[in-house]
Formats: sequence, C-alpha cells, structure tokens
Amino acid sequence: MIKEITVGELNPGSFIEEHVEEIRKAVGEGRAINALSGGVDSSVVTMLGHRALGSRLRTVFVDNGIMREGEPDRVSGLFRGLGVPVEVVDARAEFFTALKGLTDPEEKREAITQAFYRHVFGRIVKESGARHLLQGTILTDVDETVAGIKRQHNVFAQLGIDPEEAFGYRILEPLLPLRKDGVRVVGRALGLPEDVFNRKPFPGPALAARVIGEVDPERIAVVRRATAVCERHLEKLDVFQFMAILHADRVPGMRNGKRMYGRQIEVRCWDSLDARNASPTRLPWGTLEAVASDLLQELPDVVSVTYNIAPKPPSTMEAV
Repeated sequence: MIKEITVGELNPGSFIEEHVEEIRKAVGEGRAINALSGGVDSSVVTMLGHRALGSRLRTVFVDNGIMREGEPDRVSGLFRGLGVPVEVVDARAEFFTALKGLTDPEEKREAITQAFYRHVFGRIVKESGARHLLQGTILTDVDETVAGIKRQHNVFAQLGIDPEEAFGYRILEPLLPLRKDGVRVVGRALGLPEDVFNRKPFPGPALAARVIGEVDPERIAVVRRATAVCERHLEKLDVFQFMAILHADRVPGMRNGKRMYGRQIEVRCWDSLDARNASPTRLPWGTLEAVASDLLQELPDVVSVTYNIAPKPPSTMEAV
C-alpha cells in the first residue's frame, strides 16, 4: 500500500532531501541508469538522480520513433544546459517492429513495455553494469493499472512483477507517493524551468497512445503533425492536457470537388486536477474552428475533425 503525499502535506525541500538520500543508499557505490522522456515526471526524477549520484547517473533518452516533433533534440539540449549529460539512443526500428500488426490497446502497451524495459534498457543496463533504473512512476499510474482502467507501461510491483527477475535490474521510483500536482511542486523546488515542471502530461507510450489501430511510421507522422497543430493553438491555455487522436478507419469526404476516403482526427482537451477525473474543456467555438482549419489545411489526407465531449469517467484521457 503506497501512502499518498498530497500537495497540502508536501514539504518539497524535505521530500527532495529524503529521496536523494534513498537513491544514494539504494545505488551505493555503483551506477544507475535514468530514463528521460522530457515529461514532467521523468524530468523531476532526472534532477533527483543527478543531485544524488552526479556522474554515476547515466541519463538516456530513447528515441523510440513515437515522440513529438523535434523532441529528442529539444529534451537532450535542455538538460545538457542544466548540467545533465544526456545520451540519445536510436531505438526506432525496435519499437516499430514490436508494434507491427498490433491493434488491441493492451497488446500495444505490452509491446512497448517489453521493447523498452527488456530489449532497449535491458541491453543498456547490461552493457553499463548498472543494477538500477530510475523512473518517474506516480501514484495515478498505479491506481489506473491496479483498477484495470488501463495498463500503464511503467507499473510492475503492484502487478506482482519483479523487474529484477523479469529484466535483470531494480527499478527505483521516488515519485510513487505523489500525483501530478505534487510532482510539479517538487520540480519547481529542484530548479527546473517552468515550461518543464508545468508541461502538459504526456503518456509513457507516447504518440502510440494516440493512434487507434496499428501503429506504423506513416500513421505516427500524421498524429505527430496533428499534435504540433494542437500545441500551437492550445499550449498556452490553462488546461490540464490536450491531444490529437488518429482514428483507425478512413471516412468519406471531399477534396477539390471529388469524393475521397480520408483520415479522421479527434481533438481532446481536459480540465482536471490529478487525472483521476476530468471534464472536457469548454473551448471557444472560434478556437475549435481554428484548430480544425489548420488540421485540414496542413494534413491534406484529413477530412474530418471532431471534438470529444465525454467526461472521465466513463471516458479515459488518452484513446489507447
């Protein structure tokens, strides 16, 4: 049973001090690997690990081919500027091979989990001699997985899986007692820039969580471009999260006076405190029109743009 630390109870200075010491004790004189994705949780864990271990922490950004536009260069450059060396590992082929032919959401999440932990990081950890992996699992990840809402790729112990037995290394999760609002407070106290600790949540399976149906490089390219359009219009709004979803089936439409079967993009935008419950944001009609217009103009294969108005629950925030 994980004891939650709410924002009201959280003393960020004490939390940092306590967990820096815990990481040092767990790793001892050895080395640890850190999985950096650029999201809030992994960024905070990176800074905790760097403060605890310094040069004995190997921070790795895995370019899995399913991230946002320009993400590997942006994230690695940002953290190098903060004094944290970042190694970018090209694992695109491994991830797309693992996802090939899969359409079931849980099978896709499991394929990403295995590609990440067993194959990519298993190899990196083995080559480095490290025995520990730091990652940013938070309490909401565990809640959703245990409740069967959806399997989060970074939850193991609560499902009876021993990572050391399954993958050959221990996983350290210093953020487990926190939810997203608490992680942001710790990120601020660690000196992260506001555009990092206040960044909108992004799923562990990355853009694969926003492709309904099979995930391949072509379909990822579509949802990546659609995501960039949504970011341009919605990034500065006071909302919890937003996203573009690519649907599986093509739908009838018209381009240049001719009938065609094109792609359908669903836009989602959420108001929430901690992702356990959420309401669709009541975006102004003009904003929705602007998003749709740019999606239709910049993605000629798209003929339909919809907006989700179902709350969570019964919906979930991500589509997959």
